[in-house]
Amino acid sequence: MRLPRVPRPRSLAGQLFGMQAVLIAVLVAGYALFTYVSDRGQAEDAAGRQATAVARSVADAPSVHDAIRTANPTKTLQPYALQVQKDTGVDFVTIMNPQGIRWTHPDKTLIGKHFLGHIGPALGGKTFTETYTGSLGASVRAVTPVYDGGHIVGLVSAGIKVEAITKRLQEQVSALVGVAAGALALGGIGTYVINARLRRSTHGLNAAELSRMHDYHQAALHAVREGLLMLDGQFRVALMNDGGRELLGVTDDVVGHSVAELGLPAPLTGALLSAEPRVDEVHLTASRVLVVNTSPVTGGERRGTVVTLRDVTELQSLMGELDSERGFTQALRSQAHEAANRLHTVVSLIELGRAEEAVDFATAELELAQTLTDQVISAVSEPVLAALLLGKAAQANERGVELVVSDDSAIDDGLLPESLPARDLVTVLGNLIDNAVDAAQGTVRARVTVTAFTDESVLVLRVADTGAGVDPAHAEQVFQRGWSTKPAGPGGRGLGLALARQAVSRHEGTLTVREATGGGAEFEVRLPLPTVSSAPAATPASASGAAGDAVAEPEPTPSEPAPPKPAQHALPGGDV
Repeated sequence: MRLPRVPRPRSLAGQLFGMQAVLIAVLVAGYALFTYVSDRGQAEDAAGRQATAVARSVADAPSVHDAIRTANPTKTLQPYALQVQKDTGVDFVTIMNPQGIRWTHPDKTLIGKHFLGHIGPALGGKTFTETYTGSLGASVRAVTPVYDGGHIVGLVSAGIKVEAITKRLQEQVSALVGVAAGALALGGIGTYVINARLRRSTHGLNAAELSRMHDYHQAALHAVREGLLMLDGQFRVALMNDGGRELLGVTDDVVGHSVAELGLPAPLTGALLSAEPRVDEVHLTASRVLVVNTSPVTGGERRGTVVTLRDVTELQSLMGELDSERGFTQALRSQAHEAANRLHTVVSLIELGRAEEAVDFATAELELAQTLTDQVISAVSEPVLAALLLGKAAQANERGVELVVSDDSAIDDGLLPESLPARDLVTVLGNLIDNAVDAAQGTVRARVTVTAFTDESVLVLRVADTGAGVDPAHAEQVFQRGWSTKPAGPGGRGLGLALARQAVSRHEGTLTVREATGGGAEFEVRLPLPTVSSAPAATPASASGAAGDAVAEPEPTPSEPAPPKPAQHALPGGDV
């Protein structure tokens, strides 16, 4: 059994046309009724005045007086009455004696018969009008006396049939209906044109469907966790969902405001103001790493821009951990290769019968590795930073760079508060060391010097290198996302220092760069240490990378120290 099909709601334009048709019909019917009633009264008054004028003219005519004196008044008055009737447009002109016997009538058979109507007021000397149904039907008639020498010698009645009056009114009403029909037709054409335009603009959706779509649209905007931002053609905010407000840190109502007024970082503002589409661009805010996509909305002209925002702070952290593990894997592979070489050397010395030299060689290697570990731990006993420095020393050594922990370094275990997470320290120090190693690599006596200590309630981290240094004109640009002196790789460049600056700013610290004492660049971080520990901060972004864009390292796991290469006994740049 087929269920009855639910009728589709009429379109908005169809509803407008229906309302317009009903409105015009009601107006025309009301106006026609009002016109008919008012015009009928006016038409009857006008007919009475016309009949009165005709009757009095006939009564005053000398020829009528002369004819009445004759023995047969009908002979002269009948042709005269018919001519007056024709010339004045009335329906009848009846001349009668004072007793009401007709001398003239349009119907000759009624001549000589009694006049149907009232004649009393006329016999009293008054001219009057009345609506009366006589031999010709209902008519508006006037009756007036004919005087001769002060005596009433006859009566004249002229009238217009009500049927003729009604006909005139019907013609007016028909004209009014015609005008209304024309207005309705014109309105229908206009409604059709508007309907076509509305359907193009609304893609054929009616009012109910548009309302339902709006409800779904609002629900989806509030439900989706990703940020959605819509800009108009002048780059003003037209719409921003809850996710966008959270990711951009916007709390006020910014609809109608320009993007430049939102207080966003300059690179992110530039991306939003760009007329070109942006695909998966990474941008930093005060506390987040965002992936930004922009797509212009066009329809013959630029109408605006749709912007989507994705929070990849945690994803960036996981990528940093993966890169860190990959780096440690490569370092372990190299260490395994070096350990095999040293072991072969020891075995070969034993086979050559030089056991004493083999023992001395192995003992020297172990002492060198232990000295490196002891030196790092004695300077920085905080386990996470110590593990980071040992791991970075091994990586730097693989790249021909000596990593030195200065004698001024002194950070005891448990000194750092819970409000300063170890991951943030790894993000900051790991990125600075990676950038310094990249800068120093390839220089004469390449070296990176790390200093870490506390100065009154301030944690100070310094990383100096023997590279080319930083141009003072670029002292601030180096901390912006996307700035780098090296060509971009598959993952982009210029993110590491920006992440470091983000982590430092999150803890209300400072990150500056200046020329190092022995040449190269020296980056200094100063982080305030609260006197009372607070709750742990939210997990920040961390990632790993290299050179000018190094991404933060995760917390590394200290590995067992391995003997360094014999050719690299300079401490503390040995292997781990």
